[in-house]
Order: sequence, then structure tokens, then C-alpha cells
Amino acid sequence: MNTIYKSDNGTGLRCPLYLSTVEAGFPSPAEDYVEGSLDLNEYLIKHPAATFFVRVSGDSMVNAGIYPGDILIVDRSLEPVDKKIVIAVLNGELTVKRLRYRAGVPSLEPENDNYTPIKISEEMSFEIWGVVTNVIHKV
Repeated sequence: MNTIYKSDNGTGLRCPLYLSTVEAGFPSPAEDYVEGSLDLNEYLIKHPAATFFVRVSGDSMVNAGIYPGDILIVDRSLEPVDKKIVIAVLNGELTVKRLRYRAGVPSLEPENDNYTPIKISEEMSFEIWGVVTNVIHKV
């Protein structure tokens, strides 16, 4: 991760949001009902002043659906609790991992079996930078 962007909710771009859902199984007849408009800033960003976008590099979180090149939406105002995916600063480097607490001891766990968990010790410089709320990637 080497790119951090501040959120900008000033764009106000709204797109149509259809009332009907899209079937992932068998197709259903299309409906022409528009529920309203959807502003992705309002939908994805709950705390604009504390929200940033971070581009991912590396593959340690692929089993969580986070791939190289994805953009993470990170909210710095949320409390980092057990099992949340977080952006951490570990010895001066940013990393994205799942935060785990076992017997009160934090660890950063990858979502890829090719990597090992990082048990946080007092000798390490460690800080939770923010909590990942959403991931954006192309299909």
C-alpha cells in the first residue's frame, strides 16, 4: 500500500437505483421501477472527515476478497475491534490485515495461507490507522 487518498464528498454524483434486485440464480423479468438515486459517497462513506481511500499492493488478503490494485475505504473514526480488517502501521510500514485479540494480545492475521500471522509485541512500533469498511475492485 503506497497510495492514500482523502475522500471528497463534494461531487454529489447520483445514479439511478432500481427497486428490483438482480437475481444471481435464475433470471427474473426486468422491472422498470426506479427506487430513487444513489450517491456512492453517501452509501459508502459514513464519516467523511475521517475517511480515506487506500490502494492495495500484495496478496496477503485475497481470501477476504481484497486483491492487488483494489481500493479500500478506510474509516479512522471507527473502533478497531476483534476480527475487523484494519490498516495498521507496523514498524513504520502500512499493512492491511485482520485484527485479532487472543488473551488480550493483538495480532495481525493475513487471509492467505502463504503468510503467517504477526503477533504484536511491546518491542514493535504498532498503531491501528483505521478500519476497512469497503473494498472496491473491478470485475
